[in-house]
Amino acid sequence: MSRAVPQVVTRSRLAVAVATVAILAGCGALPSAPEPSRACAAGFEAFERDTLYFGRAIPAGGQVSDAQWTAFLDAVVTPAFPKGLTVIDAAGQWRGASGSVMRESSKLVVLLHPRSSRDDTAIAGIIGTYRQRFGQEAVLQERQSVCVRF
Repeated sequence: MSRAVPQVVTRSRLAVAVATVAILAGCGALPSAPEPSRACAAGFEAFERDTLYFGRAIPAGGQVSDAQWTAFLDAVVTPAFPKGLTVIDAAGQWRGASGSVMRESSKLVVLLHPRSSRDDTAIAGIIGTYRQRFGQEAVLQERQSVCVRF
C-alpha cells in the first residue's frame, strides 16, 4: 500500500504538468495576420502595420540632413509603397553594440499593407539601403497585424 500512494501522487503531478504544458502551448502561437472573417469586424481588412525606426545620427559623425532624408524617402521608400505611408518625427534613444546610450532625432515610417513576400522584400531593401547609405548599425522594424478600413 505504501507504493500506491506515491503512484497516485505521481500520476496527479503528471496530469497537472501535462495540462499546464497544453495550456501554455496555446499561448505561444499567435496568428501572423488576422483572418478577415474571424478577427476583423465587417468592413475591415486584415493588414500588416510595419513601423520602421530610422535614427538620424551617423555613427561616423554628423546627422542625416533633411535633404538627405527627403531624397531617401523619395527614391527608396515611396517607390516601394506608392499607395501611401506616414512619416513621424521623433526623439529616441537606444543602447548600441558599443554599450553606450545613443540619443538622436529619428524618423518613423508607418506602412500599412496586405501581408506579402513582395512587401517583406521591399521592407528589407529599405532597411538595408538606409543602413548602408548612412552607416547605421540598425533600423528597428516593428510589425503588428491590424484591421483597417479605408
